[in-house]
Amino acid sequence: MVEKFDAIVVGAGPSGNAAAYTLAKGGLNVLQLERGEYPGAKNVQGGIMYAAELEKIIPDFRDDCPTERHIIEQRVWLLGDDSYIGTNYRSDAFNTDRPNRYTIIRANIDKWFSEKIREAGGLQICETTVTELIRDGSGKVIGVRTDREGGEIHADVVIMADGVNALLAKRAGYQPELQPQNVALAVKEILFIDPELIQQRFGVKEEEGVVIEIMGKVTKGMAGTAFLYTNKESLTIGIGCLISDFKAGQCPPYKMLEDLKAHPVIKPLIDGAEMKEYAAHMIPEGGYKAIPQLYGPGWMVAGDAAHFNNAAHREGSNLAMASGRMAAETVLELKAKGQPCTAANLAAYKAKLDQSFIMKDLKKYRNLPSVLHGNKQFFSEYPDVINAAAHNWFTVDSVDKKTKEKQIMGSFVKTRSVLGLVGDAIKLVRSVR
Repeated sequence: MVEKFDAIVVGAGPSGNAAAYTLAKGGLNVLQLERGEYPGAKNVQGGIMYAAELEKIIPDFRDDCPTERHIIEQRVWLLGDDSYIGTNYRSDAFNTDRPNRYTIIRANIDKWFSEKIREAGGLQICETTVTELIRDGSGKVIGVRTDREGGEIHADVVIMADGVNALLAKRAGYQPELQPQNVALAVKEILFIDPELIQQRFGVKEEEGVVIEIMGKVTKGMAGTAFLYTNKESLTIGIGCLISDFKAGQCPPYKMLEDLKAHPVIKPLIDGAEMKEYAAHMIPEGGYKAIPQLYGPGWMVAGDAAHFNNAAHREGSNLAMASGRMAAETVLELKAKGQPCTAANLAAYKAKLDQSFIMKDLKKYRNLPSVLHGNKQFFSEYPDVINAAAHNWFTVDSVDKKTKEKQIMGSFVKTRSVLGLVGDAIKLVRSVR
């Protein structure tokens, strides 16, 4: 006899964990399937966790969640060949008993989250690959088939949270193949270092952390960004660009990361650190226009599998947790009313998303991916001219400031022309409205 559950969640990342926990906490009989050796075994993330969304799922998560440092300072740097120009925001107001953001080590968080799911009554099975969705004669999803012997399992609804590749949805015909211009490949290293050096170099205390988001020449003219995060006893450094650019470019990801680490601005911050972990991961970057069908009869998709990633603000885990929670809440509401998980009823999931920050933010930046992808001067020419302008302005010599202003403006015009500058400005403004 085929075993039946109220819900099956595929994947043990932020969206899958949020969905499974919410369902189990709500009293449903939920099964979570994970193909990794253990929850988090194959998961990769830059390393930032946003408290607001996790707090909605587990209000007291701070009591025992294995976070690294709470972030008190955000820096944004535009790198030239041997310089940077940037901005930062630092506030002691982030030193509260309820910090807003944390750096994390994903393996530790996933293990912790999984324990919470089991405590809530959810059943987890790892080292199990879901090979396909099972549908009845009407096309409604009624369960999944796995690679285990007798691996057919039924459920009233299946929530697919299986990551950016969205293999289940593709095999079922619910999503097309990934387009290389809609996906980034990011590589990162975790560098172990004396905590005292972290505190000295970044100007923080024992539990405080700094996040540096990096753009500019380090991406070799390709559309992408880099980052440097402080953990308790390590630094996380990484860089990523669109796969379409890597395909056309001459610099492989690992070489780009090595060049980032050797940059004159970055090297002093990581000096003496020892690399302990290297990882690579694909990230959905297509934004609002790349979002696939999100629900159907007996199924929903959440997290990276739904392309929920805000590339403009480097946010992903909060969108994942929020979408997983909303998918689960939709099921709980239908169960409470005694209503089936039909496509018409699961449309409530999309309605929740549309009213949330997820869709509002992604819609706001819907044109940004195509603008950046089609205008590589933002990653090549502008970093050079902006850093050169800063160098000129802050060099104290015998040149009067009015002349310097003319020189700086002349360098911009020479690089892009007046029409080019105006056109680029219009493109950027329109892409973020």
